[in-house]
Amino acid sequence: MEQRKPRRPAMLDDQTAERIVGDVDPALRSQAAHTTAAVLVQRGRAGAEDPELVARLVALVDTEGLDTVAELWSQSPPRTLPGALWRLYLMREWIRRDPSTIADRFALGRQRAEVAGVIAGVVEPPGPTDVARLADAVLAGVYEGDLDVALDRAAAFFRVVATGSALDADWIDDDDVATRLTRRAGALLRTAEDLEDAAELWRAGRLD
Repeated sequence: MEQRKPRRPAMLDDQTAERIVGDVDPALRSQAAHTTAAVLVQRGRAGAEDPELVARLVALVDTEGLDTVAELWSQSPPRTLPGALWRLYLMREWIRRDPSTIADRFALGRQRAEVAGVIAGVVEPPGPTDVARLADAVLAGVYEGDLDVALDRAAAFFRVVATGSALDADWIDDDDVATRLTRRAGALLRTAEDLEDAAELWRAGRLD
């Protein structure tokens, strides 16, 4: 089978790609995760004036596949650069899969988490297209602007949706469904906290 040529910009060199295929040593996996995350951010920031480059980086999951990105970064601790990038790309993919439900929960949560809603930067009232645009804008901010601002925006978004999910759970009669939704709200809140901590580490020059 002919080997597929990497899309521009090339995300992995051959040596790094070999390291993440199959059952690899955890130390090598961690090294590959940190190296690729740093290179990706550096390349994006160096080419921030190139809209086409930024668009390709934002659409990384679309071109490389969620499994490939997960193989790189999903096992990285949340308060690391690859761990934070993984959560941002996962946020974008999650929104793209169910934008209507997420928009509804954002709108509901914004009534209680007004400050976070403002930081997230979604229009009022938000629609499915608006939350999808937010995900792209957050990722674009990683490469065009300040990474800590992008992380804070994503954290604020998760806080608002977590609040909306918890409120939604209060209105559901099915106890099992309500319990799952409450647990989801808790997970979203923890993700928000992880992203906020990552933003602080970036500002301190300690996010790697």
